[in-house]
Amino acid sequence: MTIPQQKNQSTARAAVEAPGAAPDSKAATRGIVAATIGNALEWFDIAIYALLAIYIGRNFFPSSDPGVELIQAFAVFGVSYLIRPLGGLVLGSFADRHGLKKGLTVTIRLMVLGTALLAFMPNYGTIGILAPIGIVLARLIQGFSAGGEFGAATAYLIAQNGKRKGFLGSFQFASQGLGSLLAAIFVAVLTTVLTDAQMTEWGWRIPFLFGLLVGPAGFLIRREMKEVPVQGGAAEEKHSPIRDVFATQKTGMLLAGGALAVSTALNFILQYMPTFAIKELGLEPGISFTSLIITGVILTFGTPVVGHLSDKYGRLNIMVPTVVVLLLAVVPLFMWVINAKSFLVLALVMTILGLLKAAYFGALPSVMSDSFDVRTRATGLSFSYNTAVVAFGGFTPMIAAFLVQQTGQAVAPGYYLAVVAIISLVALAAGVKLRGIR
Repeated sequence: MTIPQQKNQSTARAAVEAPGAAPDSKAATRGIVAATIGNALEWFDIAIYALLAIYIGRNFFPSSDPGVELIQAFAVFGVSYLIRPLGGLVLGSFADRHGLKKGLTVTIRLMVLGTALLAFMPNYGTIGILAPIGIVLARLIQGFSAGGEFGAATAYLIAQNGKRKGFLGSFQFASQGLGSLLAAIFVAVLTTVLTDAQMTEWGWRIPFLFGLLVGPAGFLIRREMKEVPVQGGAAEEKHSPIRDVFATQKTGMLLAGGALAVSTALNFILQYMPTFAIKELGLEPGISFTSLIITGVILTFGTPVVGHLSDKYGRLNIMVPTVVVLLLAVVPLFMWVINAKSFLVLALVMTILGLLKAAYFGALPSVMSDSFDVRTRATGLSFSYNTAVVAFGGFTPMIAAFLVQQTGQAVAPGYYLAVVAIISLVALAAGVKLRGIR
């Protein structure tokens, strides 16, 4: 990147983020709700699919080997992430050129469409090969939608008040915690009150039907939200965010994606843990899924607290020690839960991992946001986020299940997470040196 380009980006960022009049608290609250409701729905659907992978595998990928059914279901879970970078570029660029509000209304419409296909798709026994093809199509639509969701929603949140970037940006991930929490509650209740046969036959569809109720409400809220003037006027519609990102902000994409790596891998490990407890530890489904409620509560309510503290004490002063602790503790934690094989230990491990995740990613959206020029922020955030999620998130449950099956070592997911933690440490160090992010 040339020096003039760096100056132009700094000037553009400063022009938008320079503190002005304090925003009206009611307007800020409406902005938070509008920006995060779609993200919560997205992560509700993601978590539901991961948690119900056993039942989805039986319906759409039948096999004589239950392990193969599970791997195939998780493979579709991962494949849907391959389209997310494309969605990030297309929808992120749309939001940068035409407004964040318009971008966010498009993403939630697509998410509802994908959810409807999942809720009503006949199983393999009814329509044969069309059933798994339909599931793949539904997940691809959701993946494309989710591709543009993160960047537009984060950019919208950060634009509310430049002085409180850590706190406002934290609601991006707090909404992910809320989606995961609702998913965990649904699955814990369903697997407790319904038999295994009922869950396989029709019970797994109930959470997706609930998602269809939330979607239209989210669309109406977003339709009434106010636009934020981050594009600099009508003349800015002529610029090409995709071209600008790849021409001038490749370093920013590497920094943002690398910083996200451990957070997204840990998130999907948490989603995988109930399945891990059922298959590897022999715990009951209802008990195993209940443990995920703990982390959902921590992520929903703890993340904004960390975001607030990061505005006060510095973002990396919290994030770096957290990822170091995770690096050192994750393998011992897996060994503990494997040897104990009890709900109490599973709950304690999930609590520790949930606290570490909240401490790390409370300030992460604002750190990632500072890697990009405001004119292309939605595009840069969306592409870097979704590329990192493809590499370190979407396939994590499948990788974890595969590593356990191939190595015969139930602790294998812990080693994988430790390696990813090192990648994020390197990215954070580079962010300090190259961009002065603190």
